[in-house]
Amino acid sequence: MRGRPELYTSYRQEMALFNTRPKWGGVVAIMAVAVLLPFFVADDLLEVIGLGLVLAIGAIGLNLVTGYAGQISLGHAFFVGVGAYTAAFIAGNPEGRFLGLGINILPVWVIAAGLVAAACGAIVAPLATRLRGLYLAVVTLGLVFMGQYIFNEWRSLTGGPGVGRDAARPILFGNDLTRNSDFSSDQKLYWLFLVVLVIMALAARNLARSRVGRAFQAVRDRDVAAGVMGVNLARYKTIAFTVSSFYAGVCGSLLFAATRHMDPDKFGLVLSIQFVAIVLIGGVATISGSIMGALLIASLERLSSALAHQVGFISTSPTQQPNMFTVEAIFYGSLIILFLLFEPRGLFGIWHRIRVYWKSFPFSY
Repeated sequence: MRGRPELYTSYRQEMALFNTRPKWGGVVAIMAVAVLLPFFVADDLLEVIGLGLVLAIGAIGLNLVTGYAGQISLGHAFFVGVGAYTAAFIAGNPEGRFLGLGINILPVWVIAAGLVAAACGAIVAPLATRLRGLYLAVVTLGLVFMGQYIFNEWRSLTGGPGVGRDAARPILFGNDLTRNSDFSSDQKLYWLFLVVLVIMALAARNLARSRVGRAFQAVRDRDVAAGVMGVNLARYKTIAFTVSSFYAGVCGSLLFAATRHMDPDKFGLVLSIQFVAIVLIGGVATISGSIMGALLIASLERLSSALAHQVGFISTSPTQQPNMFTVEAIFYGSLIILFLLFEPRGLFGIWHRIRVYWKSFPFSY
């Protein structure tokens, strides 16, 4: 209503995706800036932002199962690895050194990577119906170590440790996005990652405000009470793990598309902790918070590299101590501690406080 933008006359109006004009305007402005960003940003910085967009896809998946459904998962790196190697297998050269089918159509291997990872998540999901809290976290943590063993030993698929294999090549409409043409490879990959992220974020937001999303939140807040009210706990926990794994698989299929190479060691505990850090820093149970947290975490490598060049005793070599990778790990831990202590709602909480302040300005009470 005019002059009362938050006075809703129906439940459908209140639950609309963009239920106020400022939200519509803000989303349109953000999308315009995001689309035009490659024309004003250097390619090296654009590569960092593109990495953040891909990490955001995986973080949204983890937020669905942990933030919305309340199921603690530390095995996200395993599903990311499944997606990455599924994409590499489907797009790989059938006559090459490693297993491959030669189907290099980008939508095919992206969707297939998500589906195979989702199938793995559905297999693991029954454990979630029997376990909770730290017990569930330990079980999902075991997936990471099992996955690393499989990835290291299945050399015909992964290449093995220290060797690795090429990632799936992003070819769309006959155009190899890793090659420069009218636009640079970083620009084309950035637009690809942006489009996929927008699709996945809208799907997750619609899921969160649907009947399934409300069931997730009921399970998270009090699963016993949710079961008494008729919520099928086993069903919705399985859905949460399956959908989360699908997002992780899509993330894995795109994560190494720019670097063109992946090693089994990349899908270890550090990657799982990275996704947990993104969720905690960005904001639990928020889609926009996952995106903000992913962009911040993706920039830490650049910040630690810049710090290593400015400070003489910090090395850029992983074999020397202290090095930029140690500094990056310190950044992770420090940010997690600081946000948990001073802003548990993460970057989304900071944004929410700023928004509320300006909505009531100049009255701050």
